[in-house]
Amino acid sequence: MIGKKTLESEPIPAAKVKEILEDFVEKHEPSYEQNVTLSHVTNINKLSLEDTEKIIEELEATEIVNKKLAVRIADFVPRDLADLRLIFAKEHVSPSKEEMEAILTIIEKYDIRD
Repeated sequence: MIGKKTLESEPIPAAKVKEILEDFVEKHEPSYEQNVTLSHVTNINKLSLEDTEKIIEELEATEIVNKKLAVRIADFVPRDLADLRLIFAKEHVSPSKEEMEAILTIIEKYDIRD
């Protein structure tokens, strides 16, 4: 496409995507893709935006994971080491068992909606 290029890219959590799309839908007619995305993030979103942002901040503070992985972990909300290993399966970073348990401890502090 002429004149279109990505100026910056930053991972954002599903809770933020949901909030952005809900605001957009109030003012505009959403496209099919936007409706599908809103439906998807509504179904998978387990935490409030505030809790998600707190988890991301705490995970980044540990310096075990970067922003991209912190967002992925906050969106997926793993409940055990097996779930957490799935997130790291395709990553070049492989945290130790103690580091993974520290990540799970951070996540367990927040109320998870089912």
